[in-house]
Amino acid sequence: MSTDIEIVNIHDAKTNLSRLVDLASKGHPFIIAKAGKPLVKVEAIDEKPRKRIGALKGLYPAVEDIDAPFADDIAKLFNGEAD
Repeated sequence: MSTDIEIVNIHDAKTNLSRLVDLASKGHPFIIAKAGKPLVKVEAIDEKPRKRIGALKGLYPAVEDIDAPFADDIAKLFNGEAD
């Protein structure tokens, strides 16, 4: 990839927008200028994937009844009974 960034005037950018956006998305940014004055730089968005809730699903076994060993203790707590 070269370090030279193409400068495109507004009229040419409107005429060739699809092609220019395609090039920018492939790592070739460009600058849109008006009367030779650079206004904006168009480049691909380097979007990082978002972390997803539940992304580890299936990687670790899940205990079906995790509170079973503590059922009596839980019942006592709900009933206000202390040890």
